Amino acid sequence: MLLAQISDLHIGAAGSSMDVHAHTAEHLARAVEHLNRLDPSPDAILVTGDLVDAGSAAEYTRLATLLAPLKAPYYLVAGNHDDRENLRAAFAHHGYFPAEGYLHYVVDLGPLRVVALDTNLPGEPGGLLCNERLAWLDARLGEEPLRPTIVMQHHPPFRTGMQQMDTMILDGMEAMADVVRKHPQVERIVCGHLHRPITRRVGGTLAMTCPSTAHQVELDLRARGRLAVISEPPACLLHTWSEELGLVSHTSYIGDFGTPYVIIAEETAPGRAVQM
Repeated sequence: MLLAQISDLHIGAAGSSMDVHAHTAEHLARAVEHLNRLDPSPDAILVTGDLVDAGSAAEYTRLATLLAPLKAPYYLVAGNHDDRENLRAAFAHHGYFPAEGYLHYVVDLGPLRVVALDTNLPGEPGGLLCNERLAWLDARLGEEPLRPTIVMQHHPPFRTGMQQMDTMILDGMEAMADVVRKHPQVERIVCGHLHRPITRRVGGTLAMTCPSTAHQVELDLRARGRLAVISEPPACLLHTWSEELGLVSHTSYIGDFGTPYVIIAEETAPGRAVQM
């Protein structure tokens, strides 16, 4: 089972700053091509928020057009740049969003269960997990205690040491850790928001963030750090599941990095030990 994850697409209207300066639509088109070329192909794609930049209906229409060529089914959650109602309306045909309220849902993907959690707090860069949302999460996790589960959301439930990004944190993350700790079948909490690959242990499991399909946030761990974006390579995450290995997560960079130099050809020497 292979699940891909992309995040922080920030699709703007044609001619917007995101379009002209950050080229987010062009970057997403390249990400879609990258995902479609993967071998093996992903069974599904998780898209962890900040889908568009201003939350307008026109942006979601453009987003849907850009995502349409994907060969695998994809599942969306809202980020702080998203508008809950415009997102719900634009992708109502997907069938997994509830008709009203928070954009929570559960989807069964082969051997894995994915619980999608809405951390959106309208008008704020940070997120919120209130008592109602935490109770919903606890109830959903309690339904299948033996099934390997991924929780997907936009805001990560941890601080990073990046001072400026830590001003945009998830309110309720300690309470979320308490909920997750009760449900050891949670294999991973996959998030976006930070525009960098970052991992931390939360509630007895591993939480991780996905890089952006476009611009990344500069890594700055100084006490008075700044907030800046940088043209580090776009990337996605690949989460592969097997009964033998469990859930293993990889970073897959999007771009042309030259032809691989083959050390062992798969058809001639499978499994041969080699020093690297």
